[in-house]
Amino acid sequence: MDTLMGLLDGVRARGALITRTVMPEGWSLRYTSGAQLSLVTMLHGQAWLVPTSDDPVAIGPGDIAVIRGPDPYTVTDDPSASPQRVITSADYCAQTARARLHGGVDLGPRTCGVTETGSALLLSGVYEGPAGISERLLDALPHLLMMQEAALDQPMLDIVARETALDKRGQQAVLDRLLDLLLVSALRAWIDHPQNDRAAWYRTTSDSIVALALRLLNENPAHPWTVAELAAKTGVSRAILARRFATEVGEPPMRYLIGRRIALAADLLRETEATVGSIARKVGYANAFALSVAFKRRRGITPTEHRTSIALRTHTAGSDGPQQATDAPGSRHRHARPASEPTLAHSDGSERPSPQRSAFFTSTTPTPHDGPR
Repeated sequence: MDTLMGLLDGVRARGALITRTVMPEGWSLRYTSGAQLSLVTMLHGQAWLVPTSDDPVAIGPGDIAVIRGPDPYTVTDDPSASPQRVITSADYCAQTARARLHGGVDLGPRTCGVTETGSALLLSGVYEGPAGISERLLDALPHLLMMQEAALDQPMLDIVARETALDKRGQQAVLDRLLDLLLVSALRAWIDHPQNDRAAWYRTTSDSIVALALRLLNENPAHPWTVAELAAKTGVSRAILARRFATEVGEPPMRYLIGRRIALAADLLRETEATVGSIARKVGYANAFALSVAFKRRRGITPTEHRTSIALRTHTAGSDGPQQATDAPGSRHRHARPASEPTLAHSDGSERPSPQRSAFFTSTTPTPHDGPR
């Protein structure tokens, strides 16, 4: 198993939230759902992604941004503009919803907006809850990973965009796997381009000795490794291995191994119902007590507390229900809703404003932007 495979082991979207958003000129969306991992791409139109604590980054058609949460971020066509809408939930455009305008315009499944021909079409995918994404991967990723169109598999992105707009049997299973595929493709492209500021865990491929040591540790973290044994298997002295490993990876071999074991234990606590003792033996500790001591030293909580917190977050995420985009705090409408505003017909014969329309169409007065300039 190579290093990337080790990190992606256990990554599996469940109920993937993939949404298309059609926006007219002069748009700005602030995402505050706190999702663990988000992917954003422009299907057409130009945009800027504005992290909370970094400079705006341009994103064009076919580019993919991978954002590690939970910090908020803004996607806009003008980085100097204040957010007009705050997206508080990744499910802001319900899977079965239709943004249906007066006259029969239907934007389709998982699509929000007011027109089929907006200046921008944004596609976003989210790993929202604590399940589905490996802690080892989250620990390895930067806060923002941007891949340009030229480095990506464009036909694959076209497939994702097309499938997002379909509503067929088993469609959710298709979207789950496509989100995983999109993530893996973006990460592979990121790793394959040496100009990217890749994490230390992968830069070691330039040093064959350290790469071999890493592979041994990643393939069998439960083995009772010592620096002496690693040095013997890589054909160098302990001093040389320790020095080169620390230079390339950023920490000594045994510290890296501890981190790997604890991250693996955290994933097993999330993904399985195995006992702490069973997990301890699987990741290289003699018993539950030994794992608990190491886990608390590294994470500040015990394995049991970690599992409880995940269960609580999963329950909370599942009980919140879908939310829609709302006006940015302190904003007010520039224009009152006209009497002729298109409405959405309901089964009881009444007509009420389309929730997607009220969420995305009404313009608002900008509020102070809390992002960087």
